[in-house]
Amino acid sequence: MKCWRGRREGERGSELIELALVLPILLFIVAGIVDFGFLFQRYEVVTNAAREGARVAVLPGYGQADVNARVQQYLTASGLNQTPTVPPLVYGTQTLPSGLIVNTVQVTVTYPSSFSFIGPIAGMVGGSGWSTLTLTATSTMRSESAGAGGS
Repeated sequence: MKCWRGRREGERGSELIELALVLPILLFIVAGIVDFGFLFQRYEVVTNAAREGARVAVLPGYGQADVNARVQQYLTASGLNQTPTVPPLVYGTQTLPSGLIVNTVQVTVTYPSSFSFIGPIAGMVGGSGWSTLTLTATSTMRSESAGAGGS
C-alpha cells in the first residue's frame, strides 16, 4: 500500500501536462469543424444562387444582366458580400428519357470563400493555401419559351 501511495504522489500534475499537450490539437480540430460548417453553408448558398439565376434565365425577356443581378441579390441577402463571377449563359438542348428534346439554359456561379479560423492559424505555422477557396455551382434548367437559345 505504501508503494502505491508514493507512486501516485509522483504523478501529481501529469493531467495538467497532458491537457497542455492535447488542448491545442483539440482546439484546431474544433476550429476545422466550425470552418467546414461555414464553408458548407456558403456552398449551399452559392448553389441556391445558381438555381435562382437559372430560374431568371429561363424566363422570356430576361438576359445576362438580369441573371447577374438576381445572383448578386441572393448572395447579398444570404450574407455573402463578395462579388461572384457569373460567366456567360450556356444555351443548349437536352433529350429527356421520353425522347422529347427541350431547350436548356445553364448558369454557373463562382464565389471566393475565405476560412475564418483555420486560415489565420495555418498562416502562423507557415501555411498559405488554406486562406481562400473558390466555390463553384452550376444549375441547368429547361427553358420556358419556345424560342430559347439566346434570343
